[in-house]
Amino acid sequence: MKLPAVSRMPRLLTPVEVQTILDACEHRRDRLLFALLYDAGIRIGEALGLRHEDLAAAEREVTVRRRVNANGARAKSPYPRTIPVSGALIRLYADYLNLEYGELDSDYVFVNLWGRPHGRAMTYSAVHALVRRLRRDTGIDFDPHWYRHTYATRLLRDEVPVEVVSKLLGHASVTTTVDIYAHLSSEDARRALVQAGWFADAAVTL
Repeated sequence: MKLPAVSRMPRLLTPVEVQTILDACEHRRDRLLFALLYDAGIRIGEALGLRHEDLAAAEREVTVRRRVNANGARAKSPYPRTIPVSGALIRLYADYLNLEYGELDSDYVFVNLWGRPHGRAMTYSAVHALVRRLRRDTGIDFDPHWYRHTYATRLLRDEVPVEVVSKLLGHASVTTTVDIYAHLSSEDARRALVQAGWFADAAVTL
């Protein structure tokens, strides 16, 4: 008889690890990429497919849309979704445009600025090479998808309703979100019980 698959806890990045990776980025483009993954929880394919029109600076929002992209990047969901982001991310985007992107004529946000072909949309293989370098430089054996798990777990631990988290992640249904993230570590469970007063003034003496 086949045993049921064991649901594993998604791998998460600590704030120190996130900061260490950001600080190890040599270029603003790379820092923006990982800051975006952390701040918006989008998939790497969704990030690589972003156009400048998808970032609304005044509203501090990023919109993910499914398109046919020259670099093969794709958004998994067929439905567009808009995600609020921080002012710090928008400022980093502005710095990237002013100090690195310059007058380059491209619709894509993430492009080749130092490698070849210059100005082309950044590819998955370019991200993988970047991640390998950052792993070596930081000693953190991370994967870009960890940012998505970290984002979702942060929201749920901050008691953002699962329906909202599901919409921000672009899941087809709330059930998908619950199946992936309805786990609780022992620390999460204890924190919730303490906040509920579960261990205070116990009526039964053990």
